[in-house]
Amino acid sequence: MNTKKLMLFASVFAIVVLIVGFSACDRVSQIIEPDAPQMAEPSEEISIGVVLPLTGRYADTFGILNSEGFELALSEINAAPPSGMKLKFIIEDDQSTIDGAVAAFNKLIHQEGVSIILGPSTSSQTEMAFPVARENQVVAISPTSAARDLSAISDYVFRVSLTTDKLIPPGIEITQTKLGYQRAATMYDETDLFSTDGDASVQEILAAKGVEVITTETFQGGDTDFSQQLTRIQTLNPDVIFVSCLSPEKPGILMQGHELGISAPFIVRTLTAADVQAAGAAAEGAITIVGWGATLDTPGNQAFVENYSAKFGTEPTNYAARSYATLHILAEAIANAQSTDAAAIRDALASIRDFDTIFGKFSFDANGDAVYDEKVLIVKDGKLVRFE
Repeated sequence: MNTKKLMLFASVFAIVVLIVGFSACDRVSQIIEPDAPQMAEPSEEISIGVVLPLTGRYADTFGILNSEGFELALSEINAAPPSGMKLKFIIEDDQSTIDGAVAAFNKLIHQEGVSIILGPSTSSQTEMAFPVARENQVVAISPTSAARDLSAISDYVFRVSLTTDKLIPPGIEITQTKLGYQRAATMYDETDLFSTDGDASVQEILAAKGVEVITTETFQGGDTDFSQQLTRIQTLNPDVIFVSCLSPEKPGILMQGHELGISAPFIVRTLTAADVQAAGAAAEGAITIVGWGATLDTPGNQAFVENYSAKFGTEPTNYAARSYATLHILAEAIANAQSTDAAAIRDALASIRDFDTIFGKFSFDANGDAVYDEKVLIVKDGKLVRFE
């Protein structure tokens, strides 16, 4: 082989190695991209699919509150859009079911032709709907699902809630240090992924810290009578009671515990202002581990609370806050991508680091899960405030 052929072979080999090396990186831009759709003209609207439980058992706790957070963020973004963009929603009702969420994803992708979907709400729904986004290479962002490992389903999917592994360990560290509990009881919804994953994590962390779990009680989503489980817990006199479930059951558990005269503090993951209002005096002293609170002085948070309250006549909840922040994070990614192509938006989302949000500094990790500071709050005088 002559010198010119050797040099040509070496050059081609080097290029091949370079391309293969870059293509192995997760959630990063491709070296050679096809002609991607460019940013819409200022007069055009970018369609965003939204999957919400507008009917069914989650309509009040997720559907209405998430839709209000989205609506407020949409009005702000379209009033002062980055890079001249304007967004519009195509909303589908998942009817508070797993099958409904999957059907909504398929309809938005195959009939509406969207490249971005916000939703679904619960971890159980997300576990089944995210594979649809993966198969069709559509960006999906769940504002509220938080069970572990779901974002690893695809590099096209992301989540804005703090996941179980990021929220529970520091929450237990803070509460155990301050309360000094050594004997704990746990309760969880055995039919819901968020709840089962949450209880498993609580038990793992408590065991690692040498805290004894003296009993674990289960129930099912939709139950309204928790008196038997709470009576058994009361008999054992734990130092603290951990509750892992979705919002519809939280107020009932707190109220029935209060009626029984249980004095041990309840630690309820992601307790919202609406839950506190529904539980009334029974919520007093309850502790929660969350990613957001209305009283926090994070960037833009007080303006968000004031604007939401003025628009909807009530203080925002954790769920409204997460949907509000989600749309602002997505708008930032679209502006950075300068494209409506799903792969470009995926890469822009994956590159978000230390973005100022109402949660504080926000980033996505390598799996597409949110990274920001957790907060531990306690109900005092009917308000969720810092646990200090």
